[in-house]
Amino acid sequence: MSYKSILTVVTNPATAEAQVAAAARMALGFDAHLDVLAVGVDQAQMGYAYIGSGAVLGEFALERAEGDARAAAKAATAALAEMDPALRFSVETVVAEMGSLTSVVGNAASFVDLVVQCRPYTSDQSYQAEAVIEAALFEGRAPVLIIPQTHLGKGQVFETLAHPRRVLLAWNQSSEALAAVRRALPLLKMAELVDVTVIDPPARGPERSDPGGVLCQYLVRHGVKAQVSVLAKTMTKISDVLARHALEEGCDMMVMGAYGHSRLREAVLGGTTRAVLEAVTIPVLMAH
Repeated sequence: MSYKSILTVVTNPATAEAQVAAAARMALGFDAHLDVLAVGVDQAQMGYAYIGSGAVLGEFALERAEGDARAAAKAATAALAEMDPALRFSVETVVAEMGSLTSVVGNAASFVDLVVQCRPYTSDQSYQAEAVIEAALFEGRAPVLIIPQTHLGKGQVFETLAHPRRVLLAWNQSSEALAAVRRALPLLKMAELVDVTVIDPPARGPERSDPGGVLCQYLVRHGVKAQVSVLAKTMTKISDVLARHALEEGCDMMVMGAYGHSRLREAVLGGTTRAVLEAVTIPVLMAH
């Protein structure tokens, strides 16, 4: 398996350069085709419009969405012009109603091997950034590589993005984590070392005597250089333990399952997925 079709969805011109640069790096590293989807969102709430004003508000909202889509496409095209001429890519401009954004992104993500997006929880991002990531994960069933754009200066890309040196693989025996492992195999094979990180393994279960051992064996059979680290939950949040371990081990990428609980529970109570996305400083590949 390899990544041969890569998608990035641009809704914010401010993050387009970093996002497209990262996606282009992945496409060039895997000799893949890059699809850029520039989306403008029609945010009209016609149910709240005064009588007689619906047509005017609807037209205004549509024009604004079309303008946003053109701005996103322009920013993406400018970023692509700075890339290696060997890059194969296409740019599509789409206007989606707020309620249909999930289906538009989900459909596009269904036919690619990887989606590359910037971290959603920053001051220059809107709700659309999170909605795009969730649509790709849940509707498109695609793995999503989250890029912390603060590490991507102007014209700069992660040199190790397509060929990570050390990868932290967060393992908790969940189906989501296993899905992430399988979707990340092309990257894991490239790494110099994959650290299978297990935090507070359960006292009962199939891995109680050898946490991460079976997964490590699976990875080694695929040619992955892997080791297992079993850690105690010495901090309040699992995300903090993972972040500290990644820093101590010099990891330049993390792989983990996304949303072990329902999205509603994650949104209300918080969870490891959201906590990681809020504070991530290295690229994170997630799958569900």
